[in-house]
Amino acid sequence: MDTINEKAELNDFISEAIADDLKTGRYDHVHTRFPPEPNGWLHIGHAKAITVDFTMAQKFGGQCNLRFDDTNPEKEDMSYVEAIKRDIKWLGFDWEDREYYASDYYEYLYELAVKLIKKGKAYVDDLSEEEIRVYRGTAVADKNNITYTPPGKDSPYRNRSVEENLDLFARMRSGEFPDGSKTLRAKIDMAHPNLVMRDPVMYRIRRMPHYRVGDAWCIYPMYDFQHPLSDAKEGITHSLCSLEYEIHRPLYEWFIRECEVFPSRQIEFARLNITRTVLSKRWLLQLVQEKRVAGWDDPRMPTLAGLRRRGYTPEAIRDFMSRIGIAKTDSMVDIALLEHCLREDLNKRANRVMAVLKPLKLIIENWPEGKVEELDAINNPEDPSAGSRKVHFTRELWIEQDDFQEVPPPKYFRLFPGNSVRLRYGYIVTCTGFDKDPRTGEITAVRCTYDPETRGGNAQDNRKVKGTIHWVSVQHAIPIEVRLYDYLFAVERPMEVPPGGSFLDNLNPNSLEVIETAYGEPCLAKTKAEDKFQFERIGYFVRDPDTAGTKPVFNKTVGLRDTWAKIEKKASG
Repeated sequence: MDTINEKAELNDFISEAIADDLKTGRYDHVHTRFPPEPNGWLHIGHAKAITVDFTMAQKFGGQCNLRFDDTNPEKEDMSYVEAIKRDIKWLGFDWEDREYYASDYYEYLYELAVKLIKKGKAYVDDLSEEEIRVYRGTAVADKNNITYTPPGKDSPYRNRSVEENLDLFARMRSGEFPDGSKTLRAKIDMAHPNLVMRDPVMYRIRRMPHYRVGDAWCIYPMYDFQHPLSDAKEGITHSLCSLEYEIHRPLYEWFIRECEVFPSRQIEFARLNITRTVLSKRWLLQLVQEKRVAGWDDPRMPTLAGLRRRGYTPEAIRDFMSRIGIAKTDSMVDIALLEHCLREDLNKRANRVMAVLKPLKLIIENWPEGKVEELDAINNPEDPSAGSRKVHFTRELWIEQDDFQEVPPPKYFRLFPGNSVRLRYGYIVTCTGFDKDPRTGEITAVRCTYDPETRGGNAQDNRKVKGTIHWVSVQHAIPIEVRLYDYLFAVERPMEVPPGGSFLDNLNPNSLEVIETAYGEPCLAKTKAEDKFQFERIGYFVRDPDTAGTKPVFNKTVGLRDTWAKIEKKASG
């Protein structure tokens, strides 16, 4: 898979296909749907599907349904339904009154199955799941290493009479047979080159309460059977889905044709793949169940809830989707592009504040004891309407430990003995010495003097210094907890594992660092969950909804360094 390196508009082969369908009269309107299975939370790959489904409907003046394809009672739950609806609305899309459930169509689907039996196109089979797999056949390689699939083998129950099949299917529904003892299969072609078309299972017996219909049913339709017929039930003109369903399209069309229902059209597009993450719901569920993460909304997860808690904005995600566009073949998108879209959005909307993550005391020896001065600080240089705020300047300040070196390395422009720096929004200070713990050798405080003529870089300030550092007043700062999140995986393509390996082997052991002794400006005490800030010189942060402790918690969203911008500049240069 190639890496996408350039912006692409959300206007491509799908738009052209829809426009052609309208022009030729195949359809006189456009109706799409987003059909999630309520067995997990939505991730950013679903965000691409959501964007495609809703955007295409909007583009052509049509409608988009939200339909839950809930035909697997073993894995589905109403909590997933609520999470999915919440995330779609947060992303900026609304289905209005067009909310549907495949479970509402069970009787309709059952009647269509009966119709296929009467047409001689379906039969009840007694083979086990394993026997069906063996009879269907598997792909092999010939002497030239060319893969092909030999014809399968007909089930011994394939030629049951219509009457017997109708009777058995009705008895399946009434609960007369044990789980797994019988299935209803479509009668298509056991020699078909496409394994999907080799008499696929339509119904299986499962005595499992359904989260919406309870114990009303003990047989449940398979996805490949219900999906096209649910589309037809809703009058969906264009069933837009990811590329892995391309091989299922002949079956999709077969069920629509043989059931003689509305002729929905399936069109496939490449799914989203991003470096440094996995977008398999099964793997994400495994991370949650094995407690490799704190839950579906862990800020390291690529779920929409996780990204939201990390500080991502729906605008940034939609911008990302517009840049990658829609393709017919799979590709790998550099996560740096997603982060670039986020930085561009947060740069415009996030107010600046000062926070010190690893504090070291700075003592201004010639500042009068007890004196407090208020300095003007700009809230957002990209947004003049954001105004300014007052920050307190006092004798003792917190600075970052990394902003002082006893013996500085080359080209180090921050504090060291004899060097001068500017304190952001404040004065130029010159390091005069430092205090050190005699037992541990740890620097406990840095001492300096300030030049009263250099406040805020006024017009009379002729002193030039190369370094500017941030700070907070010891007297006024509030304690905060900061959670520094890194990529969940240590490699670019965590889904690629050697034989016998697991994607879990690629987890990053340093994906989270919790700092419980950080300090921030007093204004951070009044923030609420999802308030976003740029901690000056550090990165973008968001207030976490966690209120278990006494201190406000801030999650690192993304750093200030924009690697994608450098990639773009290099590519254009």
